[in-house]
Amino acid sequence: MPDDVLTLEDLRTWSAPGTALAVLGHPIRHSVSPPMHNTALAEMARTRPEFRDWRYHRFEVHPDDLPVALELLHGKRFLGINLTVPHKILAVDLIRRVDPSALPINAVNTLLWQPGGYVGFNTDGYGLAEGLRHDLKLELGSDPVILLGSGGAARGAAIECLQRGCREIAIGNRTRRRADELTESLRALHPSAAIRTFDPAAPPADLPPDALVINATSAGLKPADPEPIDLSRLRGRPCVFDMIYNPPETALLRSARRAGLACANGFSMLIFQGVRSLGIWSKAEVPVDAMFRGARAGLTPS
Repeated sequence: MPDDVLTLEDLRTWSAPGTALAVLGHPIRHSVSPPMHNTALAEMARTRPEFRDWRYHRFEVHPDDLPVALELLHGKRFLGINLTVPHKILAVDLIRRVDPSALPINAVNTLLWQPGGYVGFNTDGYGLAEGLRHDLKLELGSDPVILLGSGGAARGAAIECLQRGCREIAIGNRTRRRADELTESLRALHPSAAIRTFDPAAPPADLPPDALVINATSAGLKPADPEPIDLSRLRGRPCVFDMIYNPPETALLRSARRAGLACANGFSMLIFQGVRSLGIWSKAEVPVDAMFRGARAGLTPS
């Protein structure tokens, strides 16, 4: 059952024993979170018997059904919930409390059961920072950032960068209005940082050299998607991090590799945000290698 795609009707009749965890999304079939978490839980159960009855499931939940789904999950005592697109922002107004660390992001991807309702956290920023450290040996905040996108993923990345000491961020987005809105909100939170917007189709010559380029757009999910920015128009030798992990190499990453630039996809980010989520639920040390192993198995076609 853990690898099945479950529905709201499955949740209404839920009676499975043990400690239940789940991920909600629309769509959700592509998610590798169940094999990632269940592999880690199996490893933890080898030395900690209390984890032997923990199981992680996935539920296909339409956005309109999220309020009733969260109510049912709480009533069925699901200890932990992960939220993916499009539920991260919607859930903020549906839960009992948002952890202070997630308030500036205005999105939650991890819920922890409490008697009065779920408490929401956001582990994406931690995943980004640890993914960069793991794959590129780069400390977030040490370099200027060129951030592509202005949606929820971009906002979370920008806030994590600023909280870790980044002093300069240039935000590129095809819709200038959305980029300007994000920039203004970030300036209100971090007035001393240099934050600006630009058109990624025509990057200005004065963008910071040797920057960390973070792609937080969906450009690259489809084979025909163009690169979100022409790397040859950037100064110095930027490092490139694409949050997309499936496909493992986007057009942006292919260009980076051809140019000999340090680059990585979002696979490690996925792992480390999951590590932090499972740590919040279990209050135990999480086996990172097992998370990697389970996620790779989930990505491998059967």
